[in-house]
Amino acid sequence: MKETLLRLFAVALSSTLVWLAGPHGADAGVNVWTTNGPAATRILVLAIDPESPTTIYAGAESSGVFKSSDGGGSWTHTGLTGVDVRALAIDPLTPTTLYAGTYGAGVFKSTDGGTSWIAANTGLPDGYVRALAIDPQTPAILYVSISSYPRRLFKSADGGASWSASDGGLYDDIYVDALAIDPLTPTTLYAGTHGSGVFKSIDAGGRWTGSHAPAPFVLVQAIDPVTPSTIYAGTELDGLFKSSDGGAAWSGANAGLPMSSSSLLSVTSLAVDPGTPPTLYAGTSSVFKSTDGGGSWSRLDSGLPELRVNALAIDPLTPALIYAGTDAGVFVLEQRETGPPGADAGLDSAVEATVIFGLR
Repeated sequence: MKETLLRLFAVALSSTLVWLAGPHGADAGVNVWTTNGPAATRILVLAIDPESPTTIYAGAESSGVFKSSDGGGSWTHTGLTGVDVRALAIDPLTPTTLYAGTYGAGVFKSTDGGTSWIAANTGLPDGYVRALAIDPQTPAILYVSISSYPRRLFKSADGGASWSASDGGLYDDIYVDALAIDPLTPTTLYAGTHGSGVFKSIDAGGRWTGSHAPAPFVLVQAIDPVTPSTIYAGTELDGLFKSSDGGAAWSGANAGLPMSSSSLLSVTSLAVDPGTPPTLYAGTSSVFKSTDGGGSWSRLDSGLPELRVNALAIDPLTPALIYAGTDAGVFVLEQRETGPPGADAGLDSAVEATVIFGLR
């Protein structure tokens, strides 16, 4: 049961945290991130089919949702085009069903793997979707954050057919930019806000309370799938924070990240290794890796241009494969230890890299 929940957890996080599979073996280059562009393709979110991990979805600015059926070897438009897609969520039990949160057009739903889409906005106000999350155990339950006033957060219990407000306790003057669901106890949720830090609900969104905000502007969250009381929060300008007690207390986790008294840091994406949760990745204008639960970080950026990393994803079956959705397309990196036995297997080890071609 626990293994099943951990697998489902890989598709339960909002816009910024999903798992992804990609090319293997001979298809890869060596030791460097690479891409063929195009630079105009800004990838905002990534998602993977948990039953067929060579099927990948990418949400893009102004271009809708793209799909790859061969692990990123080639891409085609789905039936949703011409909109900014800020969030994706896949039904973990029926992965041909997926949801897309857009800028200005609300939520769309597909039940045929992206071939066709319908609007799923009954009960939602006008505004743009900031975050979207799906219950990993009961995927008919979804949560969406909308930039509207006065209601900010909404819940559906019928697969997006209807929505109702789920924002009791949230302040009227804040927006929710990140949603995370406890994979083992999905009635526990965390909302990272634009202005008031992290809020927590323990009753499936019925009521929210402040969670000793680590910093006011939280952009992204990630939960340890094995020990879900461990939570990470990436912030705007204040770096990365970690809580080991379900959000009651937070501490900085920035050792090795490019942050100092004269250099502010925004963490725009996070991904936790589902098999080895002390290993996690953070996206800024580069990619960083920690193997000690955020205690220290090292760069993982050979060949990666300095640009915003909007999404990070880890192959759930081969966690050495990591993916970055950036302002210049999707990059892929396969890490391989090539040193002598006992050598450091961290970021200084040799890696194998390949490209997922930029999307248009």
